[in-house]
Amino acid sequence: MAFITREVPVEGKDFCDMSADYSKPIEDFSIINIMLPSRYKPSLKNNIYERRAASISKQLLGHDMQCDYDQLLAKPPNKPDAIFHWHQDLAYWPITKDTRTASFWLAIDNSTVENGCLHFVPGSHLEPELRDHCILHGDRNKSHTISAKLSEKDTPKPAELKRGDATVHHERVLHGSGGNYSNSNWRRAWVIAFRSQETVEEERRRGFTHSHNDPLEVLNAVGKKN
Repeated sequence: MAFITREVPVEGKDFCDMSADYSKPIEDFSIINIMLPSRYKPSLKNNIYERRAASISKQLLGHDMQCDYDQLLAKPPNKPDAIFHWHQDLAYWPITKDTRTASFWLAIDNSTVENGCLHFVPGSHLEPELRDHCILHGDRNKSHTISAKLSEKDTPKPAELKRGDATVHHERVLHGSGGNYSNSNWRRAWVIAFRSQETVEEERRRGFTHSHNDPLEVLNAVGKKN
């Protein structure tokens, strides 16, 4: 909550709303998105969540996995427009040879259909090509968010979680979440993504850090249709 109330200052577009364009007033944010919280509050680094996630990522994908980025997401109560549009994480990132990713999504609150839990499309991670993604508001100067459409064959499944539970998902799995229709319950989450050391180093060489303050030419390069 110290991030949400701005007690911990976050620079520029690293504090933004993923449901709308950048012109939306902070007091009206529906999906509060905080990129790289451990950069802005270094004491968060190497916490028990990160250490356990690191161990699991190595067991799943190999010993060269390392933390690439972290992210906080929060949907306040009574925000039916807090819709995180369908997407595949890989569509947000530069194209690299090694795409192995383990993305951990930790529920800070109970996460339910009512307050906007994650939904996944089973089997979508097996598709050989990424879905087409469009820039949600037509211009990455206006919004960072990209969006894909479901097909008639897609059957999304909700992933309701208890506080303290986590999901681990593949970089190609199609997922999104609905609005928060609860009158009193927040839906907050902490994401930590692990990728190979080679991939992280390649991203940084290209100037891509997962910050929403990255140069526009970098964002445009990865926000195009895939």
